[in-house]
Amino acid sequence: MEPTSIVLFVISLVVGGGAGYTYRKVVASKESENVEAKSKKIVEDARTEAKELVLSAKNESLELKETAKKEENERRNQIADLEKRLVSKEENLDKKSDNIDKKKEDIEKAKKETEEIKNGLRDIRVKQEENLAKIAKLTKEKALEKLLEMVERDYKKDVLEKIKKVEEDVKEQEDAKARDILAVAIQRATSDFVSESTVTSISIPNDEMKGRIIGREGRNIQAIEKLTGCDIIVDDTPETIVISGFDPVRRHICKRALEEMLKDGRINPSRIEDAVEKAKNEIDKEIKEAGEQAAFEANIPGLQLDLLKILGRLKFRTSYGQNVLKHTLEAVHIASALAAEIHADVKTAKLGALLHDVGKAIDREIEGTHSSISRDICKKFGMSEAVIHAVEAHHQDVPFKTPEAIIVYVADAISASRPGARRDSIENYIKRLTEIENIANSFTGVEKSFAIQAGREVRVLVQPEKLDDLASAKLAKKIAEKIEQDLKYPGQIKVNVIRETRTIEIAK
Repeated sequence: MEPTSIVLFVISLVVGGGAGYTYRKVVASKESENVEAKSKKIVEDARTEAKELVLSAKNESLELKETAKKEENERRNQIADLEKRLVSKEENLDKKSDNIDKKKEDIEKAKKETEEIKNGLRDIRVKQEENLAKIAKLTKEKALEKLLEMVERDYKKDVLEKIKKVEEDVKEQEDAKARDILAVAIQRATSDFVSESTVTSISIPNDEMKGRIIGREGRNIQAIEKLTGCDIIVDDTPETIVISGFDPVRRHICKRALEEMLKDGRINPSRIEDAVEKAKNEIDKEIKEAGEQAAFEANIPGLQLDLLKILGRLKFRTSYGQNVLKHTLEAVHIASALAAEIHADVKTAKLGALLHDVGKAIDREIEGTHSSISRDICKKFGMSEAVIHAVEAHHQDVPFKTPEAIIVYVADAISASRPGARRDSIENYIKRLTEIENIANSFTGVEKSFAIQAGREVRVLVQPEKLDDLASAKLAKKIAEKIEQDLKYPGQIKVNVIRETRTIEIAK
């Protein structure tokens, strides 16, 4: 390569490099200026945003302060109101406390004054009694009686009018309601009764059969009596023998056995044992069916089988000639109607009436009254306390605690005491009427007395010149109490004391 070319090449390189350097410097300078301008702008923007944020924060802080002040003021106002209320309540409580203390003081003062008045009256009464005793030369008891007579004489008219008014008002309301309830209950449970006795008659085909029943040297009749526990009476009544015994179940077993033997005419000790055993099985089955039927008629399901068997024995039990099972079912129906009428517990009343006489089924085997035996049976079979109490109280052996107990008592009395339900001998009937009249005649001032309505009422005529109206009212109560103490009778007896004065003048 030529030197000139080399020089030119070098010069071109130098010139090109300088130009490139100068260009790059200019470009770099411009870029630096742009960057500086951008950075300044960014800084300015940042400062502006910072100022805005600071202002915003200040504004928010101011708003928060304002809100806080408002809330604080509201709370202070609320606290002030609460303090005012508390102060007011405290003042009211203090006033009430003062009033209570004052009332207590007044009550204590009144008590003391009352005690002083009572003591004063007591002292006055003691002095009056002592003075009366001194004046009349009577004992303290006699003087007290005289004092009471004086008070009674002075206020007799007022007392009598008050008593009559109260009695009339109560009696009108109670009698009407009770009469309606009892009438409905009795109408729902009407039934017929046939009196039963402690003897059973059996017809035999001929008198020759009596000899077979007696047997050689009395072996047959002795075997029958031993196995059944009944007495066989073979008297002069033609074609009839009588079975006597107080246990109705045994009496019916004896009757069934004899009827079975009379069918084929074979009567001997071996045959007697078979017939009695068969009769026992039949009676046991009949007892079970009777108990189940009674529970069904009473609409009381779920009773235990052993209890039903005891209940079924009542079919063969009588009380004053009245069949106890029929009486029990009638009492159930009456109790149910009564309980429904007065809105009592119908189930408890029905169950109490069904079991009230269940003890009569085994009262010959266990000591105690039938009420206590019935109570124990109910406890044994898990009856409720209400049912047990109703059963136990149906003869007023214990005080009544529930309406259902009273209902069972009333149902039992209605069934047992209505005419024809129970049989009584004419001697006992006349004796009871005579005793009622004798009790009434034993009181001073009684002119005549008459026991009427089968002994359910006694009318007493008093001497008007000896007894006034108040004394007549007291006499009626005394006669009723005396009858309750001295006599035993079914149902209740009404004591009607009559005082009559007549003034007659004749105009001529």
